[in-house]
Order: sequence, then structure tokens, then C-alpha cells
Amino acid sequence: MSITTRTGDGGSTALMYGRRVPKDSPRVEAYGEVDELNACLGLARAQTQIPLKSLLESIQKALVGLMGELAVASEDLKRYEADGYARIKEEDLALLDQEIERLERNTPPAKGWSTPGGSLAGAALDLARAVCRRAERGVWCLDKKEGNVRPIIPKYLNRLSDLLWLVENEVDSSGSVKNKT
Repeated sequence: MSITTRTGDGGSTALMYGRRVPKDSPRVEAYGEVDELNACLGLARAQTQIPLKSLLESIQKALVGLMGELAVASEDLKRYEADGYARIKEEDLALLDQEIERLERNTPPAKGWSTPGGSLAGAALDLARAVCRRAERGVWCLDKKEGNVRPIIPKYLNRLSDLLWLVENEVDSSGSVKNKT
């Protein structure tokens, strides 16, 4: 089967379970922005060292579930849940909170904004942070227009942008976190 279906040539796309929506719908915008975030995190992960590489990979895997949930029409959410697809869980949010606490405990408070580009890894992380903030805004827009967005989804994206800001400021030129304690 070809990836080219031609069903989207007219400006619509299929959500999970086949419902068609315009390609510029808030739902498509939201999961598309999270998809872009995931790609940015992949770029950052390719530039970093373990353990940061492992953390970013676990976040990327969580984002796959988040995208899946966003790619389902409200009418099909119960089916999505019944089918057992991955979703963002409280444990995913707790992981971000733990990493934020660890980084804040081991680094002096930041003063002002940093300028992206100190290293390839840092620049990639900063790009991911900026895309994450846009994805969060897209999710809020979706919730405002269609409702039924679980509160943990924008909360997760908000927390992720905080974490990425902290990590970006802590990564050195080799892609390792400076303060690993």
C-alpha cells in the first residue's frame, strides 16, 4: 500500500478512526505542532549525550501518545481509550517535575534570557522549547474551540517548555549536562 492516498489533495485529512476534517482545523494544527516538537527533540537528542539522550527519548515517546490523543475526534475518545492507545499520564508529568527540581537544585538561578547558539545541542533544545510553547498555545486553542482536551495535556507541554529552558542553559558544547549531580 502506498503512502500516497491522494485523499488529502482537496484540503482535508483523516483523524484516527477515519473522520475527515479540514487540514487547518485546530485539532490538526495542535497535533501537527506536537509532531514538529517531537522532530525538534529528535534533533536535540542526536546532539546530546547520555543521560540527557535517554531523557529526551522518553519525552519523545510520551509525545507520541499525546499526539495520538489529539488526533482523535471528541466523538471517538472513548473508543481510543477502550483500544488502549498510549496517553500522557501523571507519571509522565512527574518525570518532568523531578528533572526540573533536580536542575534547579543544582544550578544557580538564571539571570535574564540566554542567546541560542552556544552549542548545537543547546540551539536544538532552544528551538524545541520555542516549538513546545507554540504547541501548548495550539492545544489551548483546540480546547477553546472544541473542548474535551484533558487538562494534563497543556500542563505537560507547559512543564516541558520549562524543562527544555533549564536543560538548554545547562548543556555544554559536547551535549552533556554541566551539573549532573
